[in-house]
Amino acid sequence: MALQGPQKTVVQLVALVVTMGALSWASVPFYDWFCRVTGFGGVTGVAAGASNTVLDQTITVRFDASKERDFAWEFKPVQREMEIQIGDTGLAFYEAYNPTDRPIAGQASYNVTPYSAGAFFEKIDCFCFTEQVLQPGERVEMPVTFFVDPEIVTDRDGKFVHTITLSYTFYEIDLPEGYAALDTGDNTGADLTTNQADG
Repeated sequence: MALQGPQKTVVQLVALVVTMGALSWASVPFYDWFCRVTGFGGVTGVAAGASNTVLDQTITVRFDASKERDFAWEFKPVQREMEIQIGDTGLAFYEAYNPTDRPIAGQASYNVTPYSAGAFFEKIDCFCFTEQVLQPGERVEMPVTFFVDPEIVTDRDGKFVHTITLSYTFYEIDLPEGYAALDTGDNTGADLTTNQADG
Protein backbone atom coordinates (compact mmCIF):
# COMPACT_ATOMS: atom_id res chain seq x y z
CA MET A 1 0.00 0.00 0.00
CA ALA A 2 1.50 3.31 -1.10
CA LEU A 3 2.04 6.04 1.46
CA GLN A 4 -0.21 9.04 1.10
CA GLY A 5 0.02 12.70 2.03
CA PRO A 6 1.27 13.32 5.59
CA GLN A 7 2.61 9.77 6.02
CA LYS A 8 4.85 10.13 2.99
CA THR A 9 6.10 13.50 4.21
CA VAL A 10 6.97 12.09 7.65
CA VAL A 11 8.90 9.19 6.12
CA GLN A 12 10.82 11.57 3.87
CA LEU A 13 11.70 13.83 6.79
CA VAL A 14 12.90 10.90 8.90
CA ALA A 15 15.02 9.65 6.01
CA LEU A 16 16.48 13.13 5.58
CA VAL A 17 17.38 13.39 9.28
CA VAL A 18 19.01 9.94 9.25
CA THR A 19 20.98 10.78 6.11
CA MET A 20 22.18 14.10 7.54
CA GLY A 21 23.22 12.39 10.76
CA ALA A 22 25.20 9.76 8.88
CA LEU A 23 26.93 12.39 6.77
CA SER A 24 27.81 14.43 9.86
CA TRP A 25 29.32 11.39 11.53
CA ALA A 26 31.32 10.46 8.43
CA SER A 27 32.51 13.99 7.76
CA VAL A 28 34.92 14.08 10.73
CA PRO A 29 37.09 11.08 9.76
CA PHE A 30 36.83 12.03 6.08
CA TYR A 31 38.01 15.58 6.80
CA ASP A 32 40.89 14.25 8.92
CA TRP A 33 41.89 11.85 6.11
CA PHE A 34 41.61 14.60 3.51
CA CYS A 35 43.80 16.96 5.55
CA ARG A 36 46.47 14.33 6.09
CA VAL A 37 46.58 13.37 2.41
CA THR A 38 46.57 16.90 1.01
CA GLY A 39 48.12 18.93 3.83
CA PHE A 40 44.97 21.07 3.85
CA GLY A 41 44.64 23.19 6.97
CA GLY A 42 48.35 22.84 7.74
CA VAL A 43 48.16 19.17 8.71
CA THR A 44 51.57 17.55 8.24
CA GLY A 45 52.55 14.20 6.82
CA VAL A 46 54.17 11.23 8.55
CA ALA A 47 57.24 9.64 6.95
CA ALA A 48 58.66 6.16 7.54
CA GLY A 49 62.22 7.43 7.23
CA ALA A 50 64.50 10.20 6.05
CA SER A 51 64.32 11.76 2.60
CA ASN A 52 66.51 10.26 -0.13
CA THR A 53 67.13 13.70 -1.62
CA VAL A 54 68.75 16.71 0.01
CA LEU A 55 68.84 20.03 -1.84
CA ASP A 56 71.32 22.88 -1.50
CA GLN A 57 68.39 25.23 -0.97
CA THR A 58 67.56 25.99 2.65
CA ILE A 59 64.35 26.84 4.47
CA THR A 60 63.68 28.31 7.91
CA VAL A 61 61.53 26.38 10.37
CA ARG A 62 60.09 28.26 13.34
CA PHE A 63 58.66 26.61 16.43
CA ASP A 64 55.61 27.72 18.37
CA ALA A 65 53.93 26.37 21.52
CA SER A 66 50.62 26.97 23.25
CA LYS A 67 48.26 25.13 25.59
CA GLU A 68 44.59 25.05 26.37
CA ARG A 69 43.34 27.45 29.02
CA ASP A 70 43.75 26.17 32.59
CA PHE A 71 46.17 23.42 31.53
CA ALA A 72 48.73 23.42 34.34
CA TRP A 73 51.84 22.47 32.37
CA GLU A 74 54.48 24.91 31.22
CA PHE A 75 55.24 24.25 27.55
CA LYS A 76 57.70 25.94 25.19
CA PRO A 77 60.08 25.25 22.29
CA VAL A 78 63.73 24.81 23.26
CA GLN A 79 64.79 26.59 20.07
CA ARG A 80 62.78 29.30 18.33
CA GLU A 81 63.89 28.54 14.79
CA MET A 82 66.42 26.68 12.67
CA GLU A 83 67.58 26.83 9.08
CA ILE A 84 67.90 23.46 7.36
CA GLN A 85 68.51 22.19 3.86
CA ILE A 86 65.34 21.05 2.12
CA GLY A 87 65.22 17.27 2.36
CA ASP A 88 67.69 17.11 5.25
CA THR A 89 66.57 15.68 8.60
CA GLY A 90 65.93 18.19 11.35
CA LEU A 91 65.74 17.53 15.09
CA ALA A 92 64.03 19.97 17.44
CA PHE A 93 62.93 19.82 21.07
CA TYR A 94 60.03 21.14 23.10
CA GLU A 95 60.16 21.44 26.88
CA ALA A 96 57.29 20.58 29.20
CA TYR A 97 57.12 21.02 32.96
CA ASN A 98 54.50 19.92 35.47
CA PRO A 99 54.64 22.35 38.43
CA THR A 100 51.74 20.72 40.26
CA ASP A 101 51.64 18.05 42.98
CA ARG A 102 49.81 15.51 40.81
CA PRO A 103 50.55 13.56 37.63
CA ILE A 104 48.99 15.11 34.53
CA ALA A 105 48.47 13.60 31.08
CA GLY A 106 48.51 15.64 27.90
CA GLN A 107 48.15 15.21 24.15
CA ALA A 108 49.55 17.61 21.57
CA SER A 109 47.79 18.68 18.40
CA TYR A 110 49.78 20.37 15.65
CA ASN A 111 49.77 22.17 12.35
CA VAL A 112 52.08 24.18 10.14
CA THR A 113 51.75 27.56 8.47
CA PRO A 114 51.52 28.58 5.75
CA TYR A 115 48.92 25.90 5.09
CA SER A 116 50.33 25.30 1.62
CA ALA A 117 53.44 23.82 3.27
CA GLY A 118 51.51 21.19 5.21
CA ALA A 119 51.73 18.56 2.48
CA PHE A 120 55.52 18.91 2.37
CA PHE A 121 56.36 18.91 6.08
CA GLU A 122 57.09 15.30 6.98
CA LYS A 123 57.47 14.06 10.56
CA ILE A 124 59.57 10.96 11.10
CA ASP A 125 59.04 10.82 14.86
CA CYS A 126 57.23 13.11 17.27
CA PHE A 127 56.10 13.36 20.88
CA CYS A 128 52.71 14.29 19.45
CA PHE A 129 52.19 10.74 18.21
CA THR A 130 51.52 9.53 21.76
CA GLU A 131 50.01 10.84 24.97
CA GLN A 132 52.45 12.24 27.52
CA VAL A 133 52.33 11.87 31.31
CA LEU A 134 54.40 14.08 33.60
CA GLN A 135 54.86 13.37 37.28
CA PRO A 136 54.70 16.17 39.89
CA GLY A 137 57.64 18.51 39.36
CA GLU A 138 58.86 16.62 36.28
CA ARG A 139 60.52 18.50 33.42
CA VAL A 140 61.22 16.84 30.07
CA GLU A 141 62.53 17.68 26.61
CA MET A 142 60.46 16.05 23.88
CA PRO A 143 61.89 15.55 20.37
CA VAL A 144 60.41 15.94 16.93
CA THR A 145 62.30 14.62 13.89
CA PHE A 146 61.27 15.94 10.49
CA PHE A 147 62.21 17.01 6.99
CA VAL A 148 60.77 19.27 4.32
CA ASP A 149 59.94 17.29 1.17
CA PRO A 150 62.08 18.48 -1.79
CA GLU A 151 58.95 18.49 -3.95
CA ILE A 152 58.02 21.76 -2.27
CA VAL A 153 60.35 23.61 -4.66
CA THR A 154 58.33 22.53 -7.71
CA ASP A 155 54.88 23.06 -6.21
CA ARG A 156 52.86 25.99 -7.57
CA ASP A 157 52.43 27.55 -4.11
CA GLY A 158 55.12 25.77 -2.10
CA LYS A 159 58.01 27.12 -4.16
CA PHE A 160 57.35 30.58 -2.71
CA VAL A 161 57.57 29.39 0.91
CA HIS A 162 60.79 30.38 2.67
CA THR A 163 59.67 30.03 6.29
CA ILE A 164 57.50 27.33 7.90
CA THR A 165 56.08 27.61 11.41
CA LEU A 166 55.43 24.37 13.29
CA SER A 167 52.87 24.89 16.06
CA TYR A 168 51.83 22.60 18.90
CA THR A 169 48.96 22.98 21.33
CA PHE A 170 48.80 20.76 24.41
CA TYR A 171 45.49 19.64 25.87
CA GLU A 172 44.90 17.85 29.15
CA ILE A 173 43.49 14.35 28.82
CA ASP A 174 42.42 11.69 31.30
CA LEU A 175 45.24 9.85 33.03
CA PRO A 176 45.85 6.31 31.77
CA GLU A 177 44.32 3.73 34.07
CA GLY A 178 47.67 2.78 35.59
CA TYR A 179 48.25 6.31 36.82
CA ALA A 180 44.99 6.64 38.73
CA ALA A 181 46.64 5.36 41.90
CA LEU A 182 49.33 8.05 41.66
CA ASP A 183 46.73 10.76 41.42
CA THR A 184 45.09 9.56 44.63
CA GLY A 185 48.37 9.19 46.49
CA ASP A 186 48.56 5.38 46.36
CA ASN A 187 52.24 4.39 46.25
CA THR A 188 51.51 1.09 44.52
CA GLY A 189 51.82 2.90 41.21
CA ALA A 190 55.02 4.73 42.06
CA ASP A 191 57.19 2.59 39.77
CA LEU A 192 55.21 3.37 36.63
CA THR A 193 57.23 5.15 33.97
CA THR A 194 56.12 7.79 31.55
CA ASN A 195 56.43 7.78 27.79
CA GLN A 196 57.60 11.34 27.51
CA ALA A 197 60.40 10.61 25.06
CA ASP A 198 58.83 7.76 23.12
CA GLY A 199 57.37 9.80 20.32
